[in-house]
Parts: sequence; C-alpha cells; structure tokens
Amino acid sequence: MKLPLIKAIIILPGTALIFVPGFIMWFSGEAATHVTPLNPADPRLWIALIPLAIGLAFAMWTVKLFTHVGLGTPAPWDPPTRLVVHGPYRHVRNPMITSVLFMLGAESLWFGSWPLAGWVFVFFVTNAIYFPLKEEPDLERRFGAGYRLYKANVPRWIPRLRPWDMP
Repeated sequence: MKLPLIKAIIILPGTALIFVPGFIMWFSGEAATHVTPLNPADPRLWIALIPLAIGLAFAMWTVKLFTHVGLGTPAPWDPPTRLVVHGPYRHVRNPMITSVLFMLGAESLWFGSWPLAGWVFVFFVTNAIYFPLKEEPDLERRFGAGYRLYKANVPRWIPRLRPWDMP
C-alpha cells in the first residue's frame, strides 16, 4: 500500500469514523458508558454488523478502483488522473460517501448513540453541500465532457438500478 493512500485513509475516513465520533462521545458524556463491547446476545451487535460489512466492502472496492483504474487516491491532494466509471460508480456518483454513511450508521447502532446518529445526518448534509459546490466543478475542470456526460446519466446519491456504461 502506497504512503499517499495510507495517509488518505487515516485522514479522511479516519476522521469521519474515529476522531469525530470519539469526540462526540466524549463531549456528550457517552464515552464512559458506551465503550464496552456489546454482548453477543444483544441484537444491536448483529444488526450493526450488516451496514458495517456493506460499508467496508464498498469502501475497499471504491478505493481499489481509485488506485487501479483512476491511478490516484480518494484524497484531494492525490486525486485520480482518470475518470472512474466502473463498479458501483456505474450506479451512483458517490459510493465512497455512501460507504462511510453505512459505517457511521453501524457505529451509531453499535453504541446505541443518538449523538452519533446526528453525526451521520451532519456528515451527509455537509457532503450534500460540498459535492455540488466544490467537488463536481473540480471534476468537470479535470475530466471535461466525459464527466459532464457521466454526471447527466448517473445520480449523485440514489443509485440507479441499471448500471450505466460510458459510450
């Protein structure tokens, strides 16, 4: 694994999935009561594993596509040099954010934490504002007509049922 990719994973999802939730739990006073492992008899454990597994699988898949097809990383300081329109990107434009949302949802279920559930909402709203204002214009500048065609055919958040193929 390349150093820029390791740095990107620690800084980006690490912040969203570990540092911010840790701060939220500490600040809300939940850290003292919610850091013990769940009992295997608690259904929350098994329910939380479902979105966690989905989120991890999509995260690994999308990172692999960014490194192998896009020849870059998910990080803005080392972005892909080629437009990635493979795998889940044929259904939705932001599967990486979706994967983080699944994992954040799993965390809030795992810990039974309403403040963490609020973080899921804040994380989504922040990205729903950031993507059309910053990320998408940058992608249009970098990839031009190819990205505009992709953007016109693949939804930002709600996946299309049939995969889209770049002509």
